[in-house]
Amino acid sequence: MNSQSSLLAIGIDPGIASIGYGLVRTFEGRLSLIAYGCIETESDEPIGKRLTYIFEEIRKLLGQYAPDIGGIEELYFFRNVSSAFPVAEARGVIRLAFEKTGVVLREYSPNAIKKAVTGSSRASKSQVQEMVKVLLGMSQIPTPDHAADALAAAICTLHSIGPAGYTL
Repeated sequence: MNSQSSLLAIGIDPGIASIGYGLVRTFEGRLSLIAYGCIETESDEPIGKRLTYIFEEIRKLLGQYAPDIGGIEELYFFRNVSSAFPVAEARGVIRLAFEKTGVVLREYSPNAIKKAVTGSSRASKSQVQEMVKVLLGMSQIPTPDHAADALAAAICTLHSIGPAGYTL
């Protein structure tokens, strides 16, 4: 990635029922909110249809906003490992959408995202959400939670890019 005065990052909070996305631009060291929301799938739909819908919607977002880079939270296992499988499948189609559109997708641990946004890898979810609000000059904490998490991933992605455009 070459040095630019303005970069647009898309953050993704992966899931199967609700996938958060958030777009943040940095310009001359300042962050600005572009868009955020969630892609929702219906639980009564077959998994194949849900994954296809996620893929298509991510491709639409990438085509509409043409981000320079993306960030996604790494998969971590829940107490019920079987619940992680559908999320892993969703992450796969998300990664495929990025690959097909040529947008680099970086992965970050939950702790790395917390640290990039709050300065502490042990920050609570509410602290991260509050800092997302502050950093982006929002009047309220972004909702739903998945969208706030995606904005945090976008901020982390932008903070990980050094002054020469290299990923730290």
